[in-house]
Amino acid sequence: MSAADKESLKLEWLYQEIILDHYKRPRNFGTIDNADLVAEEENPYCGDHIAVHIKTDGEKIADIRFSGKGCAISQASASMMTEKVKGMGLEEALKFAEDFRKMMRGEKPFPPEGELEDLDALRGVREFPIRIKCATLAWDLLQRSLVQILSPKDGGELR
Repeated sequence: MSAADKESLKLEWLYQEIILDHYKRPRNFGTIDNADLVAEEENPYCGDHIAVHIKTDGEKIADIRFSGKGCAISQASASMMTEKVKGMGLEEALKFAEDFRKMMRGEKPFPPEGELEDLDALRGVREFPIRIKCATLAWDLLQRSLVQILSPKDGGELR
């Protein structure tokens, strides 16, 4: 086995550990009393269910939590998402959610490894098209929610 193959296996193992850690010990799991917006969605193909609860201070995501059940990928992705966007400006978080969804669908390249921190662990999901919806479910909700918060009359349509 070459050094490159060994390094690839180490990364695969690390990424699996990150996903399992977020699945077993999700960050920001729960609800928010008096949330500015709560959005829910289910992936009918595999039964994942996610609810995203957002509280803003008018300019930033002051708090974000998720609840739900489903596969390790959907739950880990939601956990990672809440860590990444908490404290971000609303427009910045909207852009990041849109970019992440495009990266997962192969419409935009991923940045160099390490830049996305724990989210790098989801890169490999692209090789399993049926699982992309699992990884993007929470991000779809975040994007739709932020569109609704920023432009309530638009109805929260995804871009």
